[in-house]
Amino acid sequence: MEKLKESMYELIVETSTNLPKDVRRAIAKAKAQENAGTRAAMSLDTISENILKADENVSPICQDTGLPTFKVKVPVGVNQLKIKDAIIEAIKQATDDTKLRPNSVDSLTGANSGDNLGPGTPVIKFEQWEKDYIDARLILKGGGCENKNIQYSLPTELEGLGRAGRDLDGIRKCIMHSVYQAQGQGCSAGFIGVGIGGDRTSGYELAKEQLFRSVEDVNPNEDLRKLEEYVMDNVNELGIGTMGFGGETTLLGCKIGVMNRIPASFFVSVAYNCWAYRRLGFKLDPNTGEIIEWLYQDGEKIDFKKEMEKAAAALDDVKEVREVVLEAPITEEKIRELRVGDVVRINGVMHTGRDAIHKHLMSNDAPIDLDGQIIYHCGPVMMKDANGEYHVKAAGPTTSIREEPYQGDIMKKFGIRAVIGKGGMGPKTLKALEEHGGVYLNAIGGAAQYYAECIKKVDGVDILEFGIPEAMWHLQVEGFTAVVTMDSHGNSLHHDVEKSSLEKLAQFKDPVFK
Repeated sequence: MEKLKESMYELIVETSTNLPKDVRRAIAKAKAQENAGTRAAMSLDTISENILKADENVSPICQDTGLPTFKVKVPVGVNQLKIKDAIIEAIKQATDDTKLRPNSVDSLTGANSGDNLGPGTPVIKFEQWEKDYIDARLILKGGGCENKNIQYSLPTELEGLGRAGRDLDGIRKCIMHSVYQAQGQGCSAGFIGVGIGGDRTSGYELAKEQLFRSVEDVNPNEDLRKLEEYVMDNVNELGIGTMGFGGETTLLGCKIGVMNRIPASFFVSVAYNCWAYRRLGFKLDPNTGEIIEWLYQDGEKIDFKKEMEKAAAALDDVKEVREVVLEAPITEEKIRELRVGDVVRINGVMHTGRDAIHKHLMSNDAPIDLDGQIIYHCGPVMMKDANGEYHVKAAGPTTSIREEPYQGDIMKKFGIRAVIGKGGMGPKTLKALEEHGGVYLNAIGGAAQYYAECIKKVDGVDILEFGIPEAMWHLQVEGFTAVVTMDSHGNSLHHDVEKSSLEKLAQFKDPVFK
């Protein structure tokens, strides 16, 4: 039992901190396709640096370690209850060791269990098979990309593509639309798993199951192989790009599965995964619990240190974009000087605030003076030392669009001048930025180690009863880099990219598969 727990703990740590080789190769390929000096190239450089730092620090690649989902195949006669107990103990230890963020929240009260355990968490799916070893796999799929999953019921009308019927071509349209609707909110460039058929539940399960495939495998179903190749050959023409900044690579992988359905229903389910594609697995000895072989680790492991050196050399001949240093408290005049595309480096203080904080501030006073301050949409991974002091272990941005109902009102109410997150925000926030004199800064999603190193000190925390991810943390930062994507003059890069990608999506309206 103890050895089994050790092996499961190692699986959790490796999955959270060490990106698989096939995913690394896909990211390196994307980097090679981007032009030096673009926002997309800068984003991929940051992603590469983040992967390196996660390796070096053995810390979470992304602070949102998601809902741990295990798929375990066991030989006949193996006790599944013992395996479940080992996984639960390993989850608790990994959370204590800050390899996982506490992510299990009571859906009625909002209370965080603090150990990633509770009804429905973690997810463990067992399957019996006739082989003589245990096959255990884990995927950590964060909330940002989970929220961009989508399910279609055919026939249906799709924006930009028209009618999608109950055939292979209708499925094609759904897949293309699924990437369009994700934009940069799911931390593109991403990966998708597609499930054709089943019911609403089994269709999504099939879609997520495709994410356990290797990025480089070949679909044995000829029709699905052609469809996967079509998607990868064409979807990057949408121009959404890394983080939704525009660019050459929007999707890094597409895997499709199919199952039977009942006559009245035809579902196409899409599971979207961010670039931080954290899934690993291994073969275990059922008698000893020892690891026999790791999965997803075949082939070349990209040396991102060399990739970073190449990127730096390529930038030598590229004209630098305008960079601005910000330090709170920030004046309205300073904010009005910023334009979409500016790179901002932040020094000094910033304060985290996610869903619970934004809801709280709508009807309560702030615990500190926020006039001229910066709010960071972030739920960090925190470690508390023996002296009771907190240290940041991972701190990338969360998806900002969830705060759209609150953000503009809160900025005006408290005098907040800048908001940092990922994926952009909508028209209500954009209007408030223009009226109030505010700015939205897009940080690189998933770059939890990169940004953690910019945080030099934790000054304190308020409303910790909301749980570590949802509390308001007060942070001292240095050289924290983000891009202005919504300014105080009514400009939004996110709106522009969405509009142009919709126009490009329309070119895929005509039937291809018959």
